[in-house]
Amino acid sequence: MKILLKLIYQMVLGFFATIGFAVYFYAPLNSIIATGFAGGLSWLVYYLVLNASNNKIVGTFLAAFLVGVFGEILAIKLKKPATVFITPGIVSLVPGAGMYYTMLYLVQNDYSQAAIKGTETLFLAAAIAVGIIVSTLLFKSLRHFKREN
Repeated sequence: MKILLKLIYQMVLGFFATIGFAVYFYAPLNSIIATGFAGGLSWLVYYLVLNASNNKIVGTFLAAFLVGVFGEILAIKLKKPATVFITPGIVSLVPGAGMYYTMLYLVQNDYSQAAIKGTETLFLAAAIAVGIIVSTLLFKSLRHFKREN
């Protein structure tokens, strides 16, 4: 029961964080709740993968892929561009703390720690980009295949 409450808590945090950024980015009002669910579920996936494997990069990739899939599905259902759903959904995955600590280590002349943290941050950012690209290409391929058959 305690684990279930923790998972619900994480999903609710992701939901409201995504809604906050959807409002900040002036997303259409009728898409904000759907965007929140996409972001909340993707954060839950990130949290589960991180706890199961302790691998931030795989968790970030899978969460970004899920945001991309939900963004494409919601774009079709609600007749809006996919970026309306994807952009707020990935904000909680962006490695802002990693960028901060990379710069902090550089200012403190701790170049080895800066290189370690900077490399991790770069891989996390790449995982977000690749996750979205893979999901978008998957949907474009499915649409193309569906039109030909």
